[in-house]
Amino acid sequence: MDIIKKVASLAAGLLILSLTCFSQRSDSIHRSAKDSINIPKRVVVYAADKFAIARPFNIEFTHVAPYNFSSEKGGKLLPESKVNSFSQVKVSANINFIKKKNWLLGATAGYRYTNTEADITIPVSGGVKVLDGDFHYFFSSVNFSYFSTLFNKRVIYSSSILLDGSDKHVERVKGMVTGTLILKANQRTKMTAGLLFNIDPSVQSPFMPTFSYEHKFSNGWMADINLPKSIYLRKNVLTNGRVSLGAELDRTSFYLYDIDGTPQRYEYRQVDISSGLTYEHLIAKYFVLTAKTGMRITPSGRVFRKEDSFGSPVFQTTPDPAFYVNAGISFNPFSLIGKKK
Repeated sequence: MDIIKKVASLAAGLLILSLTCFSQRSDSIHRSAKDSINIPKRVVVYAADKFAIARPFNIEFTHVAPYNFSSEKGGKLLPESKVNSFSQVKVSANINFIKKKNWLLGATAGYRYTNTEADITIPVSGGVKVLDGDFHYFFSSVNFSYFSTLFNKRVIYSSSILLDGSDKHVERVKGMVTGTLILKANQRTKMTAGLLFNIDPSVQSPFMPTFSYEHKFSNGWMADINLPKSIYLRKNVLTNGRVSLGAELDRTSFYLYDIDGTPQRYEYRQVDISSGLTYEHLIAKYFVLTAKTGMRITPSGRVFRKEDSFGSPVFQTTPDPAFYVNAGISFNPFSLIGKKK
């Protein structure tokens, strides 16, 4: 009950802050005759929605069905084990405080709670040891975006200073810089390309290309590609609903302490690919109820020392694909659900 109260309190606070900042959107970004580098609001909204760390406000619950996994420690294969329960609660908010013609200043805050229980097969004896735990992961960032032109195309430069940690310690200060070139933006087609640079020693590669493509077909379907994050085919249904087929990328991360009797700090990180069916329903204009289900594929999960990178694990797991369900609600003033082409 304590964790439910904490999540509810955090969610309420972030939602109130999101609503307050949304109500203050008086300085919109527009293109004027005097200044050709000012960007239309619809273009900024599109780019912000594609590449933001979080929606204006979002809370979601995820449960994964039991699955087996193989593991490796120090180059030695360990017996197959099983995760009996894996569930998460995520709360996040993305808020723009200052909005000018050529730049934006905002912040992101979020919390992820992970609960897991596993039967670990003991080597040699073949016995089973039950491990369970509750893990808390907090993150926040200050984000700055600047709008300009490059090669006669609109471009958005953004930078973020990110801070993360657990309920015990603040762990890392990281940075991120992106450049996004808006190649096309009209009522039917929007396309961007860019480059992301991570200032974080724990990542394997600091550079990552980004690409997004959205196109509305005449039959009502829409292609929504946002690499490396997601690939979807979407269609508005009923009056205020939308169905989507595709896959999206997400990450589970939390910090570990005292696992070997030393003060050494570790991080556990896994990349999840969730594919399947998503249904969203718009209520009260700005709130979106979401339900997702399908298969979750996790290429690998790794435990590594905090000062090392994901590419230098001390323990590694390879989970089997598993069935998952997800339910959530988000505050999204820019939602396209139910809107006509």
